[in-house]
Amino acid sequence: MTTNEQGQKAQVLIAGGGVAALEAAIALHEIAGQRTEVTLCSPREDFIYRPFAVAEPYGASRAMRYDLAELAGRCGATYRCASIDAVDGERRRAHTHDGEEIAYDYLIVACGSRLLASVAGATIFWGVPDDRQVQDFVRDVGEKRLRRVAFTMPGGATWALPMYELALLAQSELAKRGIGDASLVVVTPEEAPLNLFGRAVSERIAALLAERGIEIVTGATPIHFEDGELAVSPRAAIEADAVLSMPRIEGRRIAGVPHDLAGFVPVDDHGRVRGMQHAFAAGDATAFPVKQGGIAAQQADAAAEAIAAELGCEVEAKPLDPVLRGVLWTGAKPLYLSGYLAGGHGETSSASEEAPWEGGAEDKLVARYLTPFLANHSSGLAIR
Repeated sequence: MTTNEQGQKAQVLIAGGGVAALEAAIALHEIAGQRTEVTLCSPREDFIYRPFAVAEPYGASRAMRYDLAELAGRCGATYRCASIDAVDGERRRAHTHDGEEIAYDYLIVACGSRLLASVAGATIFWGVPDDRQVQDFVRDVGEKRLRRVAFTMPGGATWALPMYELALLAQSELAKRGIGDASLVVVTPEEAPLNLFGRAVSERIAALLAERGIEIVTGATPIHFEDGELAVSPRAAIEADAVLSMPRIEGRRIAGVPHDLAGFVPVDDHGRVRGMQHAFAAGDATAFPVKQGGIAAQQADAAAEAIAAELGCEVEAKPLDPVLRGVLWTGAKPLYLSGYLAGGHGETSSASEEAPWEGGAEDKLVARYLTPFLANHSSGLAIR
């Protein structure tokens, strides 16, 4: 099969405008551009490069915004400002919030997830530009208004690395200001710090936290913060003057698209939506437990390859073999972290001060297509 039933290019509809959506659009353009027409459908008119947001409250970076229509155009796709609310999988029709109907041959659900408040009483790090509450939190730490500060995250699907960055950047800021009597603690449901990467990374992070004087409490799920105490389960409450927490993550439900109890879409190793024909999903919208841009890009690549192979393109549709890569900003030299998420590869976890892949600390997102695309083609597109 090389075309749709009318002998035209296959119409690929991508619901979303984030990392997974753009990676899928660029991948399809590169490997199946002669056989597909891609429409990127998102209610947002901008793409926010979120990995930089973690250092913005400390004045060390700015979360960049890009014009989504321009980005889509440069990767050979058409942008449509609309929200997909429902899908008729039998007829291959998507329905927008405004009541429009969009026909497709293939659907890629890449609408991301919903970020929700997680710990009552805590300041939530939403990862967006100009977050005044987080800026106020950081200012209070730097001006000695807070003596003991906790950094935490809820259980369930999440991404832990920004929590450690926030704590390390806070310690670096305190050291620069000569404040030595503040106490920082990381409270995490993880069995060990960043244990998703593997043993070597976890041990390196534990040693780094100890070197910086940051306490770590593992195996503790935060419940609420009140009257100077962070209630956690199953441990005793932790004293703190303030708490900064990562948000809770929930799936964005689209009527007609299968999802689990948390709203996430179940997929196979090629990104195909289980129980639905001609439909794929990638990124935070899926039931894959790790919500991270690099993993989202790998999922998008797998989906794009599967579609291209079905259209007769000379490409091998490889199943997802997730490799977790991350750049940890520490306030000093960044650490480059990597490790396989699937078994069968032995001990592959690594942490180093030199990037084992192309790019550097300025490329916190490691994606096969989107990273070089933004580096080479986004000149003049940044809104800020």
